[in-house]
Parts: sequence; structure tokens; C-alpha cells
Amino acid sequence: MQQLSLLTVLDSYKSGSQSNPEAYAQLGESCDIPVEAWEQRRSIGRAGKAHSPLKRKVRWYQQTLRRLGLLEPVAGRRGHWRATDEGRRTIEQREKDLEPAAPGVVQLGFSTELGMALWADCRDAFSRIEEFVHCVLTSPPYPLAHQRDYGGPAREEYVDWLCACLEPLVRRLAPGASVFLSISNDIFEDGSPARSLYRERLVIALHERLGLSKMDEWIWHNPSKAPGPIAWASKRRVQVNTSWEPIYWFTNDPQACFTDNRRVLRPHTASHTRFVSRGGAASAGVFGDGANQRRVGSFAALTAGAIPRNVLTVPHNCPSQAALRKWAKDEGIPLHSATMPLELAEHIVRFAMEPGMLLADPFGGWLTSAVAAERNGCRWIVTERMRAFLYAAQWRMLSAVDAA
Repeated sequence: MQQLSLLTVLDSYKSGSQSNPEAYAQLGESCDIPVEAWEQRRSIGRAGKAHSPLKRKVRWYQQTLRRLGLLEPVAGRRGHWRATDEGRRTIEQREKDLEPAAPGVVQLGFSTELGMALWADCRDAFSRIEEFVHCVLTSPPYPLAHQRDYGGPAREEYVDWLCACLEPLVRRLAPGASVFLSISNDIFEDGSPARSLYRERLVIALHERLGLSKMDEWIWHNPSKAPGPIAWASKRRVQVNTSWEPIYWFTNDPQACFTDNRRVLRPHTASHTRFVSRGGAASAGVFGDGANQRRVGSFAALTAGAIPRNVLTVPHNCPSQAALRKWAKDEGIPLHSATMPLELAEHIVRFAMEPGMLLADPFGGWLTSAVAAERNGCRWIVTERMRAFLYAAQWRMLSAVDAA
């Protein structure tokens, strides 16, 4: 979990005025603060009343930023704040510190024995790749109404943009290779509690334009996901809080697909182990109008482990990310506001690849996919447009290699 600071609070207002609940939700997401942490209370002050220390800290930072001339309350709207002109200039300067790659230029950020990180736009770099790619694992920028520091396409251009980014990689996929996309379900029509259909349009476009077949839609259940959508769940009350995101899995050849669930088997539970040791099912049964039948002794075979489900519960709070956030903060390096847990990336890498195969990620960020590949003996090639993210990722990669 990243510690709150004046600048992280100021950054939460870059998209315009926000209410305090909206600011809490955005800070929870960008700083990896668990939902339950905001509701923890303790006695504060002479009266001994219970308050949330986190929320009090945010309000204290708001007042400090106000005295600095960087934040101001919105007239007539209690609990709403916005950045001043000077505050917006401060936010814009911090975004410039990310240093985007020059168009058409591909430079080596750093490399290991297994892979290389390129400072470049993915369309410039992967149009030149000559080797077969065995897995694409990436989390592209979401089609947000107000994009994060690292930018992204306009909502109406999102499907075309992402297809164009993936096309060079799809041309170099080995037969049976996989493409895993972690994207958002929480994109809404403007001013409406109805969810956007961009996901459905994207799936159809990837099939019709790039020839990819949809293998599955995994559910990433994130129990530490910040509450939201604030406007529709907390204010209008017509939605419920969300706790999952989809991970789409595609392949260019379903019959040749070389994923293998034996590489990601889970340990059997103690109760299942006892069930097998007793000889499996003790009685016969017929269920579902005969669609399913159970014989005496069914499920008695001892197996290497349980096949995982396509619902993966992985908290967003990741020790690997937390260590990097602390280091980046100490070094004064801009923080990445949207990262995938390393545990989730490693599960996908082991399922989709064997050691020595090549992984590609066109939106590297802090190189979670590359670290997962490196830790599992896979080669990797990653692009990232923002130099600051690559600088932080290099420290993370070297730390991961030294720990291996």
C-alpha cells in the first residue's frame, strides 16, 4: 500500500472537481488502499469519538493544499474540491516528468538474459519483430472519461486503437499462442448507470479483424477493490459495488493451443484428501434428469492437484508492487496508478507457457508480466512509452533476479 501524500491527494483532482467519497475511491485505487482500511475507526480527540484516520488525513491534506494555493473548495457544493490553476500546472508538470517516447523511435530501456524492455510505442516496436511470440499478456489503458497520467485513446476510438496496437503482435503469434487482456468492466455510458458495450464490440472486432478466437473470459475477483461506481452505487444507489474485472483469453488456433492446466494445479483441500482416502463416493446417484450420474467409488483416484476455476480471487494489494511503490516514492519517481498483482500474472504465465517461450507485453507499465516471465524461465519483450516507468521497473526486475 502506497502512503498518502500531498501530491497523491492533489493528483486525484486532475480530472476536475470531486466529492470526498470520490476522492477516497480514487486514492484507494491509485494507492492500493484496501476498502476496509477506509472504514477502520478509532477514538480521536478529547471527545473520544470514533473517526476514520485515513479520511481525516485526506481532509488535512486538502486544507494544507488549500493554504498552498493548489486546491480550493467548490462554491455551493459541500465536500467538493478542485485544483486551482496553479494546482493544475503542478499536476501537468508531474505528468511531463513521465517523459514519453518520441514517435517512431525505439530505444532499449534495459535487458536481462531472458528479455528486454523497450522505450517505445508498441506499434513502432512490434511491427519490426521477427520471432514467434507464444503469449501476449497485457493490461492496456482503460477507456476512461478522464485518462490517467500515461494517457490513452478517446473512448470512441478505443476498439480501433487497441486492434491497431495488437495487430503487429498477432501476425507473429506462434500457432496455438494465447493473448490475455486485462480490461475494465466498469466503463459506463456518459451520464448513465448503464455499462458501455465496448467490451462486446472489442471481442467481436478481435475475432473479425484479427482472426482471434475467444477461449474464455476469466473473472479476476479483487476483494480489495475500491468501492464504486461512486455515482451509481453510493449516490444514486441504482448499482452495487463492483469487485471483479474480466481477463479475456484469445488464441489464433484453438486446436493447436498449448496452454496446460497441469502447470497451475492447486493443492487439494484437507476434506477432499480425506474423501479420496475413504474410497471416493460411498453411494450412487442420478442428478439432473440423468444428465449426471455418480457411481460408488467415483472420484477415488488420487491426482496431482485440483484444476483451478476460471474465477481467480487475487487481492490488488501486492507485496512486489508495494516494495516498488516505496522505492519510487523515496526516489521521487512518478508512481504508476494501475498495476496487476504479480500473483495473477504468474498464474497466467505458467498456464500459457513453458520455460524458454517468448512473452510480449505492449503496455509494460511496471513490467509485472515481464517479472512473471523472468521468474518462470520464460523470455520476454516489453514496450513502455513512459521512461519513468521503465526506470522504476528496472529496479524491480533487478530485485526480482537477485532474489531468484
